[in-house]
Amino acid sequence: MTAIADQDLGAELQAAVGQALRDRVPLRICGGDTKAFYGRRPTLECRPLEVGAHTGVVVYEPTELAVTARCGTRIAELEALLAEHQQQLPFEPPAFGPAATVGGMVAAGLSGPRRPYAGAVRDALLGVRLINGRGEIVEFGGRVMKNVAGYDLSRLMAGAMGTLGLLLEVSLRVRPMAAMERTVAHRLCVPEAVEHLARWAGQPLGITATAHDGEHLYVRLCGGERSLETALAHIGGEFSPDSSAYWRAVKEQTHPFFTGAQPLWRVSVPPAAAPLHLPGETFTEWGGALRWLKSDAPAKSVRAAAAAAGGHACLFRGHDGTGEVFQPLPEPLLRLHQRLKHALDPDGVFNPGRLYPEL
Repeated sequence: MTAIADQDLGAELQAAVGQALRDRVPLRICGGDTKAFYGRRPTLECRPLEVGAHTGVVVYEPTELAVTARCGTRIAELEALLAEHQQQLPFEPPAFGPAATVGGMVAAGLSGPRRPYAGAVRDALLGVRLINGRGEIVEFGGRVMKNVAGYDLSRLMAGAMGTLGLLLEVSLRVRPMAAMERTVAHRLCVPEAVEHLARWAGQPLGITATAHDGEHLYVRLCGGERSLETALAHIGGEFSPDSSAYWRAVKEQTHPFFTGAQPLWRVSVPPAAAPLHLPGETFTEWGGALRWLKSDAPAKSVRAAAAAAGGHACLFRGHDGTGEVFQPLPEPLLRLHQRLKHALDPDGVFNPGRLYPEL
């Protein structure tokens, strides 16, 4: 059985936050730092707060399809433990390195190829235990599905980049692994691929991932042997023997598309949106809803094209962390974010400016 170090540093971390409040020094939360490239740099000089040693699985009930782990627990170790029970994290999170932690996974809020078919990080988040900006330990949500009803504050932690508090524990819904997995490829242009995907979307085919690299559409199907045979006969295409390796490369961005020094944009649009007609190369996921764009085009042009298509754009890689990385917020929504930040972190002690300069 996978051994995960059990080390509860909650009291020490709470003391460190309390000291930072007394010193009036903001904190930069550090886990595995595999996603340090993502988002903005803090706007103030911060004291690093290392949380990677706060590890362990607090509760895991395979029959409840839920797990609670401390923030410093490595994603790889948690996934290995779940795999021993033929279970997995439904949103297929990217790690970007072996040191990636569960806390960083939730704070970044990034999901992998399975996201359109199994939900995002926030959809799997049942509850959290955290230290707020007053140095208090608080809990939101629950540890199992039956203890959670409606929308609660725990889901706001997904994608907050650590600006709302220091996560100590997170409780997540898990799901069973499929019995079998197959990937097929079709040589199609992007509009043809989107048309095929729209037609397949309403059918029970067991599709769990799609990607278009500019020439080929790749489709992953999961299920039992008989259901897969039926789905494959319906979809057709050329069988890809390295299914797991291919999707791991897409998820972790080791696929050849993601190499190079050009800025990498993460553009979210409606699945059936037309091509954005921007200079550069595009890699399409999520049935057409996620467009990765390698381009030197001005940020204003990329965001304008995304907005015209009904979406938004994030400068994912290839920036210095000082400008606008995420889609700028409309003034009413920014004010709402600021009120939420003030309620949970009134002195701005956690990751100031990591998400937006005003937060």
